[in-house]
Amino acid sequence: MGKWEMVPFDIAISDETKNGTKIMKENYLQNGRYPIIDQGKELIAGYSNKKDGIYENIPAIIFGDHTRVVKYIDMPFFLGADGVKLLKSKINEIDYKYLYYYLTTARIPNTGYNRHFKWLKEVCIPLPPLEVQRQIADVLDRASALIEKRKAQIEKLDLLVKSQFIEMFGDPVTNPKGWGRKSLKTVISRANNGMARRGNDESGNIVLRLVELQDGYIDYSNPNRIFLRDDEKKRYLLHENDFLFARVNGNPEYVGRCAVFHDIHEDVYHNDHIIRVHFDETRLDGNFARVLLNSAYGKRQMKSQIKTSAGQYTINQDGIGAIEVILPPLSIQNEFADFVHQIKMQKQLLQHSLTKLELNYKSLIQKCFRDEIF
Repeated sequence: MGKWEMVPFDIAISDETKNGTKIMKENYLQNGRYPIIDQGKELIAGYSNKKDGIYENIPAIIFGDHTRVVKYIDMPFFLGADGVKLLKSKINEIDYKYLYYYLTTARIPNTGYNRHFKWLKEVCIPLPPLEVQRQIADVLDRASALIEKRKAQIEKLDLLVKSQFIEMFGDPVTNPKGWGRKSLKTVISRANNGMARRGNDESGNIVLRLVELQDGYIDYSNPNRIFLRDDEKKRYLLHENDFLFARVNGNPEYVGRCAVFHDIHEDVYHNDHIIRVHFDETRLDGNFARVLLNSAYGKRQMKSQIKTSAGQYTINQDGIGAIEVILPPLSIQNEFADFVHQIKMQKQLLQHSLTKLELNYKSLIQKCFRDEIF
């Protein structure tokens, strides 16, 4: 970092959490006058119409003690109730956006749902001249804006798929087009839970866990691998168009997540937190089912089948089979699937571009704080 002064965290930063007003999650509003900032990934968790206690000494930095998420806040706000640290600078000659970007580079170990602030407090902050801080913040702002623009383009494509679904099939709740309704058990040709064995072998076979199963897609960014026996490979191998459901978790929001499996040119298997089903493809197309079951309607249907046991939320094969779906003619489902395929091709191009932008950003931010640019 060249000649830049390195300032210890406790000399540079003050924990001002006690000066913020916390609001319990059950009191969050979907819309309101003032934002509530919590430790989640989203910038704003909810809203409040209260006036008393609003924190107005901005800008400020928010740190998620459990999540390790860092946020730059430049608007009056309330705090979420749990795991939020409100940070202010003790140094006058500091740019808060610069401070935010630097804190995002802090190497803090992920110890699960534990407190992480003690590791953040071990950080030393490089302190170049204020003008250099502002230049760094401006460069990183522009790089971040490109990433957010690409994410917004991808999100618009997802919204386009949902819009096309409603145009072709109508609202599945009111079913204005009068499609027949059937329970999923009538269109499931086979189903099984995954393997109970755990492990993590660097060069083994990919075994999907709950964390990889997201709403409508499978995340292969950090796959788990296990060396499998031949009998395990035979029983738990996933096939093209298998449909996967999240079976159990301590958080009910995760249970029932579902996605279509598509071949990735490497054998993939699944563990027992995931139920694999295969639909009768002459009656139900997986891409149609993916959008339907990840819609508000599908989530409500799923939620009605979730049970609790020993502090865990679960859905079993019978519960999945009891879910009711609309069944338009397969020809129309296939037409929708073709549309989804075209959108998927566009998303892949945008996702490839996003990946490059994110890699470039990581390189850029390291160079900025190593004094290789300014």
